[in-house]
Amino acid sequence: MAVLQSSSSSSGQSSISPSSAKKQALFIVSLVTLWYSSNIGVLLLNKFLLSNYGFRFPIFLTMCHMSACAIFSYISIVFLKVVPLQTLKSRQQLLKISTLSVVFCASVVGGNISLRYLPVSFNQAVGATTPFFTAVFAYLMTFKREAWVTYFALVPVVIGVVIASGGEPGFHLFGFIMCISATAARAFKSVLQGILLSSDGEKLNSMNLLLYMSPIAVFVLVPAVIVMEPDVLSYTLALGRKDKFMWLLLILNSSLAYSANLTNFLVTKHTSALTLQVLGNAKGAVAVVISIFIFRNPVTFIGIGGYTITVLGVVAYGETKRRFR
Repeated sequence: MAVLQSSSSSSGQSSISPSSAKKQALFIVSLVTLWYSSNIGVLLLNKFLLSNYGFRFPIFLTMCHMSACAIFSYISIVFLKVVPLQTLKSRQQLLKISTLSVVFCASVVGGNISLRYLPVSFNQAVGATTPFFTAVFAYLMTFKREAWVTYFALVPVVIGVVIASGGEPGFHLFGFIMCISATAARAFKSVLQGILLSSDGEKLNSMNLLLYMSPIAVFVLVPAVIVMEPDVLSYTLALGRKDKFMWLLLILNSSLAYSANLTNFLVTKHTSALTLQVLGNAKGAVAVVISIFIFRNPVTFIGIGGYTITVLGVVAYGETKRRFR
């Protein structure tokens, strides 16, 4: 990884041999494929476990995800040295990270709860409105204003979701509320992170931030599971005795949750911001298509049209933000 990073950041691009360029291209393609597989895999497995399989414990499932992220983050950073370990410098910094962790928990739990009631296709359509909420929170919390053209590009993002909601055969009000709340929480966490960890001494890369946030998330989620999902342990053990593959599904699902974070960091590191934006938009569309084939949930032309409008709005927003920055 270090060799690839140094060669990609070198000013002498012409000195890179064709074989090195092919290896680097192959590495990027493999990385993006793993990124897609991890993100789409954990999304589809979440839906399968929570909706089709009968494992109706989204908070406990989120706790499993955070536990895996805590364990794998420690191994990859402390032992494998994937990225340098960044230590916390003050209690104030720990408090800030704890605040981010609580918001992060809320977004993940909300998203998992919504998957119990909504098809993946509609879940992704609502999730695509994240830039809208990010722009709103950035304006309200930091008074940061974008060019009027940028805000105008967000109009189809909202209109698309409204259209998709009206044309969604599997629409569920509570599921929609949880999904939109999770999307808003995700955007809020992004803006809050920029505010709380703005100084150079407190900035952490995403992998180190995950290392510190995930154990705090587990600490927050344990009492939530005890209070809100008290029968999860007995039900899980009974389900495990009935179906031995349940444990494999749970371990695979939790591992994919960490892999999604790791590959997202690596793709961000080895590609440009524009490439990442395009790949991110395409990833949502790929997840929708695969989910429809797997779960066979009914879709309408109105729903597809609404999702398409939302995605095009997100693309337009990203482009105008880049040009008018």
